[in-house]
Formats: sequence, structure tokens, C-alpha cells
Amino acid sequence: MKKTFRLGLTGGIGSGKSTVAGMLAECGAAIIDSDAISRATTAAGGEALPAIAAKFGPQMIGADGALDRAAMRQLVYADPGARQQLEAIIHPLVGQETDRQARAAAEQGKPLVFDVPLLVESGARWRSKVDRVLVVDCPPETQIARVMARSGLAREEVQRIIDVQASRAARLAAADIVIHNGEGVSLTVLRENVQVLANALFDAGSLGL
Repeated sequence: MKKTFRLGLTGGIGSGKSTVAGMLAECGAAIIDSDAISRATTAAGGEALPAIAAKFGPQMIGADGALDRAAMRQLVYADPGARQQLEAIIHPLVGQETDRQARAAAEQGKPLVFDVPLLVESGARWRSKVDRVLVVDCPPETQIARVMARSGLAREEVQRIIDVQASRAARLAAADIVIHNGEGVSLTVLRENVQVLANALFDAGSLGL
């Protein structure tokens, strides 16, 4: 029985990681989006909300019934311990749903792409679950410009987000494969590069799997 190929996909905020994920989906891969799964656990009715309210107080749940992301973001930036407590609540739920989606996709014979923003930060936990790690890379100034343009956040806030993520050097050191997506790389060129990569990676015979 052919082994299901598992690719770990990561990149800093504003790198274009989600765009690359979409292109890999066009190439036939199943995308397991850990960020989307995490957001679902803290949306209205999400599984993580009761534990979050118990740990941090009911004021962390907004009027819409979802996590007050602005309030929580402010708290975890100020208190690393709060970040660890939040992750202890959310990560097991994300892990369970990730495994469920991966099993369903593998049964369909699709290669799996685990879209994990904090893959490098997780250390060996994710590295041991994937066959290759793909990093989407661009210079920090490009990251800042893209995020400011799409979100309206101030430069200082974007920089703060970048600062709590793994450094560019750490991501590149963890990469088996790098796709460059800096200024001057058009969507057409990016799509061509992703297609070539997918053709090589998803051919199990070329990997000896």
C-alpha cells in the first residue's frame, strides 16, 4: 500500500503561505489548516470557549459568543504564561481535529499538506509528523508591507507579531525546501514554481516511499 505523503507548510505572517497552500490544493493535495481549525475552536460555540472562560474569565468571551481576540492578544503579548495556558487548552483540540481530517484525506489517497504557521516554533512535535518541511520565504519588510496593506494594522503591531514568531533564519534552517515569494515574484511565477514542486513531491516514487 502506497504511503501517504505528508508535507509541512509554514512561513511568517505576510509570506504568502496561504496562497501557496491554495495552489497546492489545486495540484490535488488535501490542506489541513491548523490555523483555521484553531479559530473554529474559539468561534461562537467553539469547543475551547468553556475552558477559556474558566481560566481567563468570562470577559474574554465577546458579545458575539466568540473569543475576544483583541483582548486575548493583548494579554498574551504582556504575559508569556498566559500564552502557554491558552495553548494548553487549544492545542489538544486542534491535534484531534487535525488527525481526523488527515485520516479522511488519506483514505481518499490524497497527499497531505499540513499548513502550520508555528511549525518551527513547535520543535520536534511537527517535524516528526511530516516527510518534508516547506517554508515560504520573503524579506521582513515585504511581510510588514503586505500585512499593513491587507489588515490596516500599524507597522509597530505587525512588527510585534513578527517578533513573537520564529525568526526568518530559524525557519530557513528548519526547511527542507524553500519557495521564495518576495517582491517581484508574480502569482504566475509562484504558481509555476508550486506546480513544479508538487509534481516532484507528490510522485511517491521519486521519494522512495
